[in-house]
Amino acid sequence: MVKLNKIYTRTGDDGTTGLVDGSRISKSDARLHAIGEVDEANCAIGVAVECLESDPKATALVRDLRRIQNDLFDLGADIATPGSSFEPSPMELRIIPAQVKWLEDTIDRANEELPALTSFILPGGSIPAAHMHMARAISRRAERALVAASQSVSINPNALEYINRLSDYLFVLCRVINASRNGDVMWVPGASR
Repeated sequence: MVKLNKIYTRTGDDGTTGLVDGSRISKSDARLHAIGEVDEANCAIGVAVECLESDPKATALVRDLRRIQNDLFDLGADIATPGSSFEPSPMELRIIPAQVKWLEDTIDRANEELPALTSFILPGGSIPAAHMHMARAISRRAERALVAASQSVSINPNALEYINRLSDYLFVLCRVINASRNGDVMWVPGASR
């Protein structure tokens, strides 16, 4: 159980931060950059959730997004845990295949109800979808940061799969949100030539 009584510790004043195992790394480390990007994606999802919260038709979406926000905290803990054994344990929180599979199944169910795409989609269509598009773009950036970190430290392959599927899920979710609102904004190639 996490218990936070003191918010500042001064231990990071030297430009380092602690990992789960107690080791310290620079705040500019690629691993920490990835953790920060995952946190930013989680924040962006939180903004989108608040836009959906009052919509009774979006109750299931909000529930799923809150699950994802929790999973993103798990992902941050996974990234912050050094080592090459990615088996979860009481002391090591790891992303597991079931979390990736849940995202895939959720994407497949949502996509079945949507018409086939005939063009790329521009971000927008409604306020909640615009916020979700922002979360999608940030999750892609988090994925790039995690891939960059994996070039120098061992990263759980399930973590890489999860963050990749997340942006796919958020894209489909944008379409689901817009299907009950103003519809997607379609890209028209060369429209302003």
